[in-house]
Amino acid sequence: MPGSPPPLNPTSCRARQEKLRHYLAANELDGAIFFNRHYIYSLSGYWHAQPLTPVSLLVKRDGEVSLVTHDESPDAPAADQVMSYVPNHLCTLKPNLSACVTEVLYPLLSGLKVVGTDEQTPAALISGPACRDITEDYQYLRRHKDADEVAALEFTITCADKTYAEAKQLLEPGIGEVEVMSAMLEVATYAAGEFLSGWGQDFQAGSPGGFARPRREVLAGELMPLDIGVGVRGYRCDLCRTFAVDGQPTDEQATAHARVLDVMKLGETFLKPGQSCREMFEVVHRELDGWQGYQFFHHAGHGIGLDAHEVPRINPGWDDTFEIGDVVAFEPGLYGGNLRAGIRLENNYLITAEGHRQLSHFPLDLV
Repeated sequence: MPGSPPPLNPTSCRARQEKLRHYLAANELDGAIFFNRHYIYSLSGYWHAQPLTPVSLLVKRDGEVSLVTHDESPDAPAADQVMSYVPNHLCTLKPNLSACVTEVLYPLLSGLKVVGTDEQTPAALISGPACRDITEDYQYLRRHKDADEVAALEFTITCADKTYAEAKQLLEPGIGEVEVMSAMLEVATYAAGEFLSGWGQDFQAGSPGGFARPRREVLAGELMPLDIGVGVRGYRCDLCRTFAVDGQPTDEQATAHARVLDVMKLGETFLKPGQSCREMFEVVHRELDGWQGYQFFHHAGHGIGLDAHEVPRINPGWDDTFEIGDVVAFEPGLYGGNLRAGIRLENNYLITAEGHRQLSHFPLDLV
């Protein structure tokens, strides 16, 4: 049977609205306007399933939460009012749908002087108040995942697990990368029970990563890192498993795999509140980069939730610290030499008062 995503808790949506209002007051903003349908779902409980048409949510600092959509009967349990627009004429979409939305928003903006916006907001179309981009601040504001959000992420992980089981069954020399990718997508969609809000990203064999290449068949002796994010109603996991194409990893590949597993166990000891993410990266990087001549050339992980990459970032380019409620992806890897082309393993974790809780459990084996 197809899956069914767990709904968000309206009470938790309202709590997220109040957290946003405290931010607005502290930053002298009269409200916030969101066009990102992922953020809108988190705040209102309304999922706008049609990616071709825009939707907007206005959260006033001292007023109502207003949703603008073209749905005739939207399920928006944490919105105070719903305004509608017409996106088409005789089923042909209008050329400037954002203008259709903002036309409905205009009367609601009366009296507002400065509002926060996300990166998807067409600020030039907002009439009246000045617009201030709060995209980065909003990542920090919503980094703590409530119980309903953790449940949403665990559902996406369940969908991803089923795709890995399918990939292991299909994978053999001669199969096309696109065939593997499309089979995994079909399984993920059926497991979700609806059109995915996110999908990707690495489906290349004999390569550290990348989109599936047309007409490219996988070869015996290669490793295939399958790094995927299954998105359902905006929430998105980020996991990686690496498989030996022919089910017979070489001694060198098996040794490198064991090293990555050891470093994953070491890295997990850093997943706790108050821990410097930069320090964790430096330890992981030191243990991997240059080991037996291999490379580790990317970040060690990042937060997940409504965007592919969120705070905190296990990356020396930032100085983040783990906090209770973070959900993070940790992804050590080794590349080069005769590995054809490398190994990356990735699990997702919830940071708790006691340390962390592992959310993903699909086996990390090469075969």
